[in-house]
Amino acid sequence: MDDLLERVRQGDRRAVARAITQIERSKDRAREIVIKLYPETGMAHIVGITGAPGTGKSTLVNEIARELRRRDLLVGIIAVDPSSPFTGGALLGDRIRMQDLAGDSGIFIRSMASRGSLGGLAGATSSAAKVLDAAGFDVILIETVGAGQAEVTIANTAHTTVVVDAPGMGDEIQSIKAGILEIADILVVNKADRQGAANTVKALRMMLHMGQQKRQSRSGVRPATNLATGTANNRSDDQADWAVRVFETVAPDARGVAEVVNAILAHRQYLKQSDQWLEREKDRSREEIQQILQAHLDLQLERNVSNTEREHLVTAVADREIDPYTAAARLFTQIFPDR
Repeated sequence: MDDLLERVRQGDRRAVARAITQIERSKDRAREIVIKLYPETGMAHIVGITGAPGTGKSTLVNEIARELRRRDLLVGIIAVDPSSPFTGGALLGDRIRMQDLAGDSGIFIRSMASRGSLGGLAGATSSAAKVLDAAGFDVILIETVGAGQAEVTIANTAHTTVVVDAPGMGDEIQSIKAGILEIADILVVNKADRQGAANTVKALRMMLHMGQQKRQSRSGVRPATNLATGTANNRSDDQADWAVRVFETVAPDARGVAEVVNAILAHRQYLKQSDQWLEREKDRSREEIQQILQAHLDLQLERNVSNTEREHLVTAVADREIDPYTAAARLFTQIFPDR
């Protein structure tokens, strides 16, 4: 293991691939690898790319990676594909779509199945990103499953979140409402050569403006100015000085992609120049600790309470013999008898 991790630190691509495979296969190995590599992490810029299925995220990621390579940056890509709720299998189509990048030694691509994890990410995503970070990749692109409005976990995993929309997805407001819009640092309308693209852009800008006005009316404070662009801030007070902008792209032609990459790198600069980089790191750490604790609790439940006992409680709740809170309290007592 020590030899493998030393080769990871040296940027050996095969060692990186093996380390991530071990993370996916074994939670114990994942723990060991993260503990040993953690001191070498914290340098990479993690960029999450999310949005509804059909918006062209994979093609956009492909072109963003190309543009980053033109700027001599090493790029790691983690593409999360949806898996079957019955077999756990996945097509891993992103690996197929990104095959044309495989010849570039400055790009590492890893597809992984979500395996039932919620929020558009796989359970091993965060640990895999740490491996790429320790291996010296400058930018790590994480493409989520594409679950739509509920897919907001990426905001607590990435430093910069890019939300992708496209025309022809139905009602523009419906497709971008709720939390999925609020997590965006950068908004992209892909497939901008299609009919209706102007309406989608207009709807996004209108929603950003409305959100800004609501925050102003609550606080009575005018929005701050973006350090890089001089435009008004559209985010909440904890992200003052950064303005969410809407970009138009046609990914297959790389149209507009350079501008998106400029915004991604400008956002990194903003985070570094303000206290927001540390705040994002704290958000990521908080989310990860919570996930580890949840996994540990699930393991203790499995070890300390038999399936028969659990099913007995489930049946009792379903039959209205006891309520869910009482059932959970009984399980907790069995896991932690001294409490």
